[in-house]
Amino acid sequence: MRPVIHVGDKAINVQVFGTRKSADTRKALRFFSERRVKTHFVDFAERGPAPAELRRFIAKFGVDALVDRESRRFADLGLALARYAPAWWEEKLLAEPSLLLLPLVRCGNRVSVGLAETEWRTWVE
Repeated sequence: MRPVIHVGDKAINVQVFGTRKSADTRKALRFFSERRVKTHFVDFAERGPAPAELRRFIAKFGVDALVDRESRRFADLGLALARYAPAWWEEKLLAEPSLLLLPLVRCGNRVSVGLAETEWRTWVE
């Protein structure tokens, strides 16, 4: 059994949302694993994001920061010239999690989008 990192009286439990095919998601999982931080991985290839969870990231960063405009799926859907309202993007991201910039990482009320090792270090120190 792996020890869990504690900060004060609380154990740090990190949720990593992404896909196993995503190199950045694998890097996030490895980052926390190397520091013996317990993670819960949600694979978007198996099930998409929960609406409330996605809204948590949208509230912090805005919908534009969550869209991976460099992804193959973004190009395949012809969204390069698309100008849609945030509500439309929210529904699209729920239906097409492959459009999300990965990984999405949450530790309590703290959230990050993409590879954010500097920020994660502050969470575990």
